[in-house]
Amino acid sequence: MCARRHYSIVCSSCGARYEDDGLILDCPMTHEPAFLRTEYDSQYRPGTGEHGLFRHAALLPATRTFAEAPEPVVYPATQLGHALGLTRLWVAFSGYWPERDTAMLTGTFKELEAYTVLGRLPETPPVLVVASAGNTAAAFAWAATRYRVPCLIVLPASAMERMRFPGPLDPCVRLVVLDGATYNDAIACAELFARLPKHQAEGGARNVARRDGLGVVMLSAADALGRLPDVYVQAVGSGTGAIGAHEAARRLRGDSDVPLPRVLMCQNTPYAPLLHAWRSDPGPIPGSAMDVLAPELTNGRPPYAMRGGVRDVLAESGGEVLAVDNEAALAAMVLCEQTEGIDIEPGAGVALAALAEAVRSGRVSRDEVVLLNVTGGGRARLAEDMALVPAEPWLRIPAGPSGASDDPAEPMRRLLDYVATPSGA
Repeated sequence: MCARRHYSIVCSSCGARYEDDGLILDCPMTHEPAFLRTEYDSQYRPGTGEHGLFRHAALLPATRTFAEAPEPVVYPATQLGHALGLTRLWVAFSGYWPERDTAMLTGTFKELEAYTVLGRLPETPPVLVVASAGNTAAAFAWAATRYRVPCLIVLPASAMERMRFPGPLDPCVRLVVLDGATYNDAIACAELFARLPKHQAEGGARNVARRDGLGVVMLSAADALGRLPDVYVQAVGSGTGAIGAHEAARRLRGDSDVPLPRVLMCQNTPYAPLLHAWRSDPGPIPGSAMDVLAPELTNGRPPYAMRGGVRDVLAESGGEVLAVDNEAALAAMVLCEQTEGIDIEPGAGVALAALAEAVRSGRVSRDEVVLLNVTGGGRARLAEDMALVPAEPWLRIPAGPSGASDDPAEPMRRLLDYVATPSGA
């Protein structure tokens, strides 16, 4: 029997309360689309003298913890701040950086959500089905390997370059690779797998553990700063991490009148679905997901209008969506390595470039306390320090005659065709 859970699940629309079974993703009542959220039983205090993700266990929806799960390192980025014209810039860095005493072995903050989601599952879990553009796949694959949790992970073939680990994956972790596909294709295909018996959709932003795990960035930062920041900056695909950070800030604020951090969500043009929604632009999303530097930011179905979703976070925090192109993101990646001495991922480059533009345009003022979430970094350093093992697909679905498709049903048809033929059996 699972240990008693120290929180309740509450619908952000109707207020219905549920005891968590470790799997629930949606309120069964009939109403507008709405996130479930967590309400915790006790007052929060981070574990003193402890390190790692689960020193924040009082605000994580998990009944089991993993001692080696890392957390971000938060530090004042004086040199980078000077280059941007900011006097109080703080960085929350997630990745591999031994000199800063952090070792996320897949290089991104997606490890925060992976360990929390696995810790929330019931004792005998179904096969967890995860869709990813690369970073989430790597985080879940390695965490599930270390703790032998069955996972089926669907990703486009272009993400396989990120599937390199300190050791081989456990057989309980299976990679389904889609040739000639996009992140949106992987999401659609994962939905099909999740319908199979004894399989369960991980849920993305709908999973309270994913949001609360990513919200640890804000918990770690508030602990380091002794306060909430004025501005929070993050690159986003679905916006899950930014929503989680906002929810964490609300919990930390409690009933006080302390202002919530303004949330600046950053995307990569030419394909920026959240910017398109924020501007209320009619018609299809312009650009192509294949043309951006940071493909992890190309979720074409973000939870924008859901109750408790992106729109509500932007409105409540006074935030906005920013976007920069590939050239600006590349320049920001170079700037970070020059000033901080560590390589960062393209998504983090997008956030840094957007922050630089926000300072130049006056959206962020010189003396505000700014928290920049560097969502991934140190991958090049990791490759120097460790001999990484490339993962092998469990199932590879070939591209159709025209390659990737904008039709979300296309990967499903390809999968059905593949498994229906003797060669795909």
